[in-house]
Amino acid sequence: MKSRLTLMVAIAMLTGPLCGLVLHQWLGTGELTARVAADLSLVTTAFLHLIKMIIAPLVFSTLTAGVARMESASSIARIGAKTLGWFIFASLVSLVIGIVMVHLFHPGVGLAAPPISAAGPPTAPPQLTDMIDHIIPSSIVQAMASNEILQVVVFSVLFGIAASSLGARVKPLIDVIDQMASVILRLTGYVMMVAPFAVFSALAATVLTQGPQVLLIYAKFIGSFYLALGLLWAFLSFALFLSIGGRAGKLLAAIRSPVLIAFSTASSEAAYPRTLEQLENFGVSPKIAAFVLPLGYSFNLAGSTMYCAFAVLFIAQIFHIEMSLHQQIVMLLILMVLSKGIAGVPRASLMVIASTLTYFGLPEQGLVMIIAVDHLLDMGRSATNVVGNAVASTLVAKWENELQSV
Repeated sequence: MKSRLTLMVAIAMLTGPLCGLVLHQWLGTGELTARVAADLSLVTTAFLHLIKMIIAPLVFSTLTAGVARMESASSIARIGAKTLGWFIFASLVSLVIGIVMVHLFHPGVGLAAPPISAAGPPTAPPQLTDMIDHIIPSSIVQAMASNEILQVVVFSVLFGIAASSLGARVKPLIDVIDQMASVILRLTGYVMMVAPFAVFSALAATVLTQGPQVLLIYAKFIGSFYLALGLLWAFLSFALFLSIGGRAGKLLAAIRSPVLIAFSTASSEAAYPRTLEQLENFGVSPKIAAFVLPLGYSFNLAGSTMYCAFAVLFIAQIFHIEMSLHQQIVMLLILMVLSKGIAGVPRASLMVIASTLTYFGLPEQGLVMIIAVDHLLDMGRSATNVVGNAVASTLVAKWENELQSV
């Protein structure tokens, strides 16, 4: 069943662009094309809504049960420290790779800069109070309703720690929450049956509206970014190989289905349930997977983090603005903070890029130059986010002796 799903997703990835190309040649551009693309996008939108429907309760149930069943608060702190330490290191590596590749290939040089319109009211960079509001939920119901995954993670960890301190008294409650997770995972299996149709529709709509020429116009930008992602994948694979040896290849093979789903739908969240299941099948302890993976979706989106640095310097090159080494170091530190808590959904990185452009006084009109191909780039960084979180979960499990041989 799982191999059949992977095959169907792969077929959809091939036939979707072909269908979009045929429709683009037949319909051209105009109102009818926009309507057809909107109709095709309905399937993808429905699929993403189904995923969002289950993501918050799945994170709450799996993370709460995982934390509650840990031996003590000290073990939670130890695992959390190892997890966040790796997240920071991986984010730093991804940012450095992105910055180096932009300077190496200069993808923004030669592109015509868009006209700079009169500046409106300046957008203030995010303040500390804004970050606290984004991290600490004022209502867990509201956080779940709005899919604020970072807030759900904070509540789930605190809830799990409190339950862990009560021991056997709350064991029936934790068992119920664990059973809830099992039901949601079964529901996830049903939702995944829609994935091939969502993949087909998403790719067909993209090619229909933008046409194949967009790939040629931005070939250097797209190519250099995907090469940077390839280097990041190589780093993650090497780190994994150093930790678990030959099983590294088996893990990458095991997560091919969620990677394809994330790539095709341009959504890291769409792959979360399948990634969790595949990690547990690979031998990662359920309590480790349920603890690390949700945190990764808030703190370890390595592909999105790299893209933010890559895009800011790309826009600076378009407008022939030189950023000093000091400014780039400051940008790196800012993105280390701003990129945490990015939702794994399409277009989320654009908000971080816009904030960074404002902070350094770069023209916000430069966003126009990346929006046209942002979906194509979002596909790659979403897939990379899945790989990065799967590697992080496996590494922490290995360090905690919670990785079983299956």
